[in-house]
Amino acid sequence: MKTEKNIFIAFLLNLLFSLIELIGGIITNSIAIISDSIHDMGDTLRIGVSYFLEKKSKQKPNDKYTYGYIRYSVLGSLITIVILLSGSILVIYNAILRIFNPVNINYSGMILLAIIGAIINLLAAYYTKDGESLNQKSINLHMIEDVLGWIIVLIGAIIMKYTDIKIIDSILSIGVSLFIFINAFKTLKEIIDIFLEKTPKNINVNELKEHILNIKDVIDIHHIHIRSIDGFNNYGTMHIVVNKYTKEIKHKIKEELEEHGISHTTIEFEEKDEKCEQEECIIEHNHHNHHHHHKH
Repeated sequence: MKTEKNIFIAFLLNLLFSLIELIGGIITNSIAIISDSIHDMGDTLRIGVSYFLEKKSKQKPNDKYTYGYIRYSVLGSLITIVILLSGSILVIYNAILRIFNPVNINYSGMILLAIIGAIINLLAAYYTKDGESLNQKSINLHMIEDVLGWIIVLIGAIIMKYTDIKIIDSILSIGVSLFIFINAFKTLKEIIDIFLEKTPKNINVNELKEHILNIKDVIDIHHIHIRSIDGFNNYGTMHIVVNKYTKEIKHKIKEELEEHGISHTTIEFEEKDEKCEQEECIIEHNHHNHHHHHKH
């Protein structure tokens, strides 16, 4: 429960803050702060989604969702990423317009906001620092990034206050937005890989096959499919041909798979005189056809 409560506190802090920030950015006329507020909105969304979905994804599997709800969190990330990508493109566009038409910025207000921003994010980083789940670790990393972001905005604001070089605001803004965009894009790629059932990147299928074939009495391995449900939990299914099936063999194979980071497995064993042919598989699938034959 502690995890969830902390995530919720971080969520509320961030929500409140990104709103203050957005309004502050509009009042002070600083696009760097506006772009930062979009970044923070994105984080807030991600935290909110992960709070809601950490609860949801812990629900047990049922008839409708036989794998459970784990993938909901991936979907949540996807929604956040799309919002972040569009937000950062929008900000970059406006920042570029501003380079050509500078506006007056309230530097003191900007300095104040940056100081508040750094403090609030430090608090949030402190609250999320001992998270168990990967979800929380990534949230914590974001908070620390945010603190750094604010320090940069602060330095920029101080320089502008004394030099009145307005373009710094746009440059900072474009920097923040590019940073958001690139990170969001990397995450998007990982999410798409999960939805496309791509083999998780920490698993080498050939090496895995070799290790399994080294187990005594294993003759062949085929129909091997490995996929990740959420980026952390890996599932594997495969057909394994053995001389004679024993529990020991199954146990050894499962151990080997766990060492490779595959915790959920479904293995079909075949003895060497069995032929795994497509036709057999078809018969297996069409159980109801047998009934028709009996009726004749």
